[in-house]
Amino acid sequence: MSFIDKAKNTAEKVTGEVKEAVGKATDNKDLQAEGKKDQTKGSIKNVGEDVKDAFKK
Repeated sequence: MSFIDKAKNTAEKVTGEVKEAVGKATDNKDLQAEGKKDQTKGSIKNVGEDVKDAFKK
């Protein structure tokens, strides 16, 4: 299940990058902030998965 979780987290991070880029292109500060938030959430979740994997070994 860890692979699926990591894929979801990476997708969230990529979605955040797209939102941030669109926000910059359209000068939409709210969308930029939402994109950065999504990227951070995805990164933090991936770190959590890495920690879980480390304890499984």
